[in-house]
Amino acid sequence: MRIAILSRNAKLYSTQRLKEAGELRGHTVDIIDTMHCYMDITSNHPSVRYKGEPLPKYDAVIPRIGSAVTFYGTSVVRQFEMMGTFSINESVAISRSRDKLRSLQLLSRKGIGLPRTGFANHPDRIDDLIKNVGGAPVVIKLLEGTQGIGVVLAETQKTAEAIIEAFMGLKANILVQEYIKEAGGADIRCFVVGGKVVAAMKRQANEGEFRSNLHRGGTASLVRLSPAERKTAVDAAKTMGLNMSGVDILRSNNGPVVMEVNSSPGLEGIEKATGKDVAAMIIEFIENKAQPHKNKTVGKG
Repeated sequence: MRIAILSRNAKLYSTQRLKEAGELRGHTVDIIDTMHCYMDITSNHPSVRYKGEPLPKYDAVIPRIGSAVTFYGTSVVRQFEMMGTFSINESVAISRSRDKLRSLQLLSRKGIGLPRTGFANHPDRIDDLIKNVGGAPVVIKLLEGTQGIGVVLAETQKTAEAIIEAFMGLKANILVQEYIKEAGGADIRCFVVGGKVVAAMKRQANEGEFRSNLHRGGTASLVRLSPAERKTAVDAAKTMGLNMSGVDILRSNNGPVVMEVNSSPGLEGIEKATGKDVAAMIIEFIENKAQPHKNKTVGKG
């Protein structure tokens, strides 16, 4: 097969591992800078051009689309889809997962466990918004934040009100969520491929920090999932319509709750924590599923 990895940085661990895994299984794997692609949108003959030439026909693409370039990145993926190329994650599913509010609304509709969440443009009663998610302490998140950036823990009512007012004064879109204290500053990253959890790790925040992201200094270790946690991760990925995803869940007193569904999950932390060859599992899924014009909108909404 001929596979394209859409990535802005060919030296990233995840990009290199996917290329290595594909080539070890006998495939031709090209790394293409998403932002240097440009599209020829022509009746009956859509194409993607790169460095002055049309790209060759690919059997599959693996989008590694960063949140900062979601709009253009998904446009490129969509163009490949128009050409009949199989994408492990479809453009509409990537866009769906990147919209945090939309993701939560879809997960809520499917009855998947979530922390109590509030969203408002300019409420007349900020105190009621906070009360509705269980009261302080609360977690306040920028909708456009990533890797733990733009996430604040407000431990008192007055602090929460001040932070919300400040964000709203800046015209920022925010979510207000209940703080899952019993999680103890830890979350679980479930790596889902083809409707199965193929690897899982526990991420623990440093002392004095509630954000467990590895980019924020958190540590990763192997974890054993309960059946409920495994089902929650699989259902969340399915709801988003993602064949490959990282589903982040917290262990709460009411069972597992989903914090986020990531459409471009990193491989370094999960492979090192679990010792599993996740990259090879991704390539194997593509081998079994990649067929021309097989993309379809799996999720709804």
